[in-house]
Amino acid sequence: MQGDWGLARFVVSIADDAGERAQGLMFVESMPTMSGMLFVYEAPQRASFWMDNTLIALDMIFADATGRIVTVHPDAVPLDRTSIPGGDDIQFVLEINGGLAARLGIAPGDWMRSPQDEVSAGSGLEMTPRDMAKLAAVAKHIEIGGQTAKRR
Repeated sequence: MQGDWGLARFVVSIADDAGERAQGLMFVESMPTMSGMLFVYEAPQRASFWMDNTLIALDMIFADATGRIVTVHPDAVPLDRTSIPGGDDIQFVLEINGGLAARLGIAPGDWMRSPQDEVSAGSGLEMTPRDMAKLAAVAKHIEIGGQTAKRR
């Protein structure tokens, strides 16, 4: 993540199938500060999450197919079964430690990007969201940038 507030890079686990997305970060007792889980959907859709069996507070960052952040839900309460709506046309959700999005200044309108952005910018290749997620998994990081960050 990069913006007027600086650069934030997260080491992520990828949840890109129904089973992985359903498991999410359930039963995880702690997570390194600049780590998270990236949920990837095959196509944009309405997305909502809950914190059932999730033991740590999380920020949920919902993004559209272009990587533009649509919604940031701060400090989701552990074990809460209340639905947390992310919006329509969501393709990516990044979960990070609770309170971290506010500390970093991450907000709607910022951008997520993966190493795929660098690859496709230099080669002209088009990649599907699933390919993007798999490449991010190999590179093990995702970045988020502010509204002034360049998009390619």
